[in-house]
Amino acid sequence: MTAVPELAVRCAGVEKHFGDGDARVQVLRGVDFTVKPGQLSFLVGPSGCGKTTLISVIAGLLDTTAGSVELFGQNTERLSAENRVLFRRRNLGFVFQQYNLLPSLTAAENAAVPLLAAGLKRRDALDRSRALLVRLGLEKRMDAYPSKLSGGQQQRVALARALVHEPRLIVCDEPTAALDHATGEAVMELLASSAVQPDRAVIVVTHDNRVFHFADTIAHMDDGRITHTSDRPPNSSFSAAHS
Repeated sequence: MTAVPELAVRCAGVEKHFGDGDARVQVLRGVDFTVKPGQLSFLVGPSGCGKTTLISVIAGLLDTTAGSVELFGQNTERLSAENRVLFRRRNLGFVFQQYNLLPSLTAAENAAVPLLAAGLKRRDALDRSRALLVRLGLEKRMDAYPSKLSGGQQQRVALARALVHEPRLIVCDEPTAALDHATGEAVMELLASSAVQPDRAVIVVTHDNRVFHFADTIAHMDDGRITHTSDRPPNSSFSAAHS
């Protein structure tokens, strides 16, 4: 049996800048950040502090300028381009804030994309995606195209797409932003059930203080750095002002 690494995510001294010379913008300034397997970790902080850039670096969508990122003990930047794609396909699920659904595919087909990319038979892939969409309350919208879905419905399809292949690391950018409270709770319960396994982890970027109670840890960012981390949010001390 393969041993589970001590850390699902390890960021050490991560820096990221965009542009050069006078146009250079430093977004991440030596970030140290860890997530353990079985952990649901929230990343909070003011707009523009670098949260989305950090999770994009963790997910391999952006390269670091300096520092290192390891996922389950693997430094993905040391892999070849082809192997990096394969690693992300097998191990990562990413929920984009803008959904990024394919307009020519139905909700069920969009959710099944990772399984189809992995070579699963179309019928089996759609069966699995539909079962997940039912859990997300979309049983009546499976055959709808993205243009016919509300923002909250598109958000849930994007979440299903990230979860359907059972990745070891799920990274979500504002997954409850377009959802009412009850639906947001259901989404977070699904994410929590995915994280509470010894070989998996979830990172959630959020401003939604209504769902802070789901977090195992909350890492606070400001000006491109992690300023401090809290293990369990006290019910009375976390507010929108802290997010």
